[in-house]
Amino acid sequence: MAKAAPAEQLRLLDVAQLDSQITKLKRSITEASKDSDLDAAVAQHAESAAALTEVSARLSAATQGLKESELAVEKVVAHINKDQDRIDRNAGSASDMMALSHEIETLTVRRNELEDHELELMGELEEIQAEHDAASAFLATHAEEVANHTARRDASVATLTRELAATENTRKDLAATFDEVLIGAYERVRSRGGIGAARLFHGTSEASGIALAAGDLAEIRAAAADDIVYCPDSGAILVRNSEWGS
Repeated sequence: MAKAAPAEQLRLLDVAQLDSQITKLKRSITEASKDSDLDAAVAQHAESAAALTEVSARLSAATQGLKESELAVEKVVAHINKDQDRIDRNAGSASDMMALSHEIETLTVRRNELEDHELELMGELEEIQAEHDAASAFLATHAEEVANHTARRDASVATLTRELAATENTRKDLAATFDEVLIGAYERVRSRGGIGAARLFHGTSEASGIALAAGDLAEIRAAAADDIVYCPDSGAILVRNSEWGS
């Protein structure tokens, strides 16, 4: 049976306490990294981005439609001006002049229709532009929310990470002060995913939380004070002390 001075075994509880803190800090870092508020903000930002993309497409189409309408009006006006110029110059026969006058009347009706349609398109474009401005504002707001939540999460994770690093360094320095046999036994137990060391308090292993059987307690009480004894349930090193009623 491996041996270690009782005082050294007692110091294992300090290592176990640090290991417990390290485990909790790692869990806290994992939890802090999974920020539900940030996830919600990212989802809202994605929805806002999709909405802006959709309204941007409609704005582009409406803008193009208005340009085409303006070109159509310009084309008709140019045709009217051309016909009017021929009439003003009397460039043609009387029948030509009558035909040109009739064409101008027809084109004028067409121009009025196109201009009315152009006004409708301008109204639609104005409405879509307002939607676009609102969607852009929503996206900017949600982007700011994502940035704020990200900053808070990163700050929280950074604080916990610094605390973890400091605790791990403290643990490393403390472990280096132990005899290799004792700390080696502790590390082997802990490597199996359990608690490395815990008190035996009034017959109960604080590693497993279970009261030891009478036979197990008898064996432990019979062991020398410097014997390293283990919890029969968890495998952890049991640290004994007469004041704990072990």
